[in-house]
Amino acid sequence: MNAAVYPEPYQLPAGILAVAVHGAFFALLYFGFTWQALSPATMTVELWQSLPDDAVAEVASPPVEPPPIEPRIEEIVPPTQPEEVAKPEIVLPEKEKPDVRLAEQRAAREKAERVAREKAERIAREKAERVAREKVEQEAREKAERIAREQAEQAERVAREKAEQAAAIGRVVDEYTGKIVSKIRRNIVMPPDVADDARAEFLVTLLPGGTVLGARLTRSSGNAAYDSAVERAILKSQPLPLPTDVAMFNRFRELELVFRPIE
Repeated sequence: MNAAVYPEPYQLPAGILAVAVHGAFFALLYFGFTWQALSPATMTVELWQSLPDDAVAEVASPPVEPPPIEPRIEEIVPPTQPEEVAKPEIVLPEKEKPDVRLAEQRAAREKAERVAREKAERIAREKAERVAREKVEQEAREKAERIAREQAEQAERVAREKAEQAAAIGRVVDEYTGKIVSKIRRNIVMPPDVADDARAEFLVTLLPGGTVLGARLTRSSGNAAYDSAVERAILKSQPLPLPTDVAMFNRFRELELVFRPIE
């Protein structure tokens, strides 16, 4: 292929084209930064290193200066801004509200736990107080029962001791009363014609040591001679025998003595 380069006839259009391209580029940069376009408009320019065959044939004829090519500047339409869609107003809880709600829930939980704990402590305290009160009452009952039992045992023991003492004193009194009656009986001078069932009773008052202070007939035997014989025998038998224990004298201060002809 025969290629020929004719630069001169196209220098002016090429310069104009270059100027147009640079102007379009700077305009694109300006409007792109001004309107914040998404993508700038581009222009494609083809550069030929050699002319095709048909172009060579046309060039063989006298060159005709082509009319000046006006650079076509594409109108850059700023991209339409999307209409803002009205968003529903959502009232978001304040940042502090979740914390406040959690604090309220925690406070309610702590209050419920405190109430439950206080209730459990109150129940335990009331139970402990009831157990302690029942224990005290039980101890008081047991103490009262023990005291009553001890008092009853003591009273029974005292009564038994008194009974034993009285029995012992009674035995001593009976013993010495028998001795006194026997001594007086030995000194009775029996009168004649005394009935076997005759019974004379005397109240004898003694002094310490067995001295007879007085002998008073409280019941006559029906035989005056027998009554007088017994009275003389009482006075003759002094001092009457008494126990050595001085505390026993009160039992012998006054004696009721019974005398029969036949014992």
